[in-house]
Amino acid sequence: MTELLRVENLVKHFPIRRGLFQKQVGAVHAVDGISFTVNQGETLGLVGESGCGKSTTGRAILQLYRPTSGKVLFEGADLVKMDGEDLRHMRRKMQIIFQDPYASLNPRMTVGDIIAEPLLVHGLANEHETKDRVAHLLELVRLSPAFASRYPHEFSGGQRQRVGVARALALQPSFIICDEPISALDVSIQAQVVNLLEDLQKEFNLTYLFIAHDLSMVRHISNRIAVMYLGVIVELTNSEELHVKPLHPYTQALLSAVPIPDPVVEETRKRIILEGDVPSPVNPPSGCRFRTRCPIAKEICAEKQPDFREVTAGHYVACHLVS
Repeated sequence: MTELLRVENLVKHFPIRRGLFQKQVGAVHAVDGISFTVNQGETLGLVGESGCGKSTTGRAILQLYRPTSGKVLFEGADLVKMDGEDLRHMRRKMQIIFQDPYASLNPRMTVGDIIAEPLLVHGLANEHETKDRVAHLLELVRLSPAFASRYPHEFSGGQRQRVGVARALALQPSFIICDEPISALDVSIQAQVVNLLEDLQKEFNLTYLFIAHDLSMVRHISNRIAVMYLGVIVELTNSEELHVKPLHPYTQALLSAVPIPDPVVEETRKRIILEGDVPSPVNPPSGCRFRTRCPIAKEICAEKQPDFREVTAGHYVACHLVS
């Protein structure tokens, strides 16, 4: 498969400033040296607890947050080194669907203006072409073109998120970051939006980075899944293998919490309950980030950070105790 995106040792720290002169006294280690690739036409799922750095990773890839260090290679070009017109041109190929459809749409703009804005900003269409393009995009996301003159408050959450999808498609990108696009929606609507994303992917050969909490939904839509914990990736493999043979203790704990719709199988499963709270990203633990809650932690886990290594073909794990 053709590699579309390569992230190498991506780091994003947010400075903590105090006092009259705003002196830096620390930093939030939101993303702390992660690496992965995304191939053309695939969906890479990114899962983990709230606050582990998933959304920051997505925004740092798009350069909405400038990374502290590391490389983001998109089609071979390093986005971290780009700015101005070069970065603006590359951004046409990359888009994002935001988590909250109630906050990500401008309430003062009509739906038609919201979807048309990317086309006008990049100078890709005149007024007449824009109108036709907006109508076509609304039809693609299964909304009536007549809705173009309405405002966001006139729509339900699911319809608003479809408008967000239409806006993301306006520039015909090859790569879309889906930043928890279904977490703010009713369960009945979530499947509709995910099915829409899958249909659009097949039609336009789109590549997704799908960020979410819901492991069962990520399993459904993703080819491969990366598991994040406190700013680092602890496991990465294909979707089926992660669910059948999870190797990292954190992944095993996450999957044990997902109910299985088979009472016989469910009866035989053992729930892994993690003790304690997630440590603060301002002062993360030494060595392995997960060691303070890990049921099998040893001395080496506190002394040395585990390497993110390939254990079997395509299955990467960051754990000293996995051989």
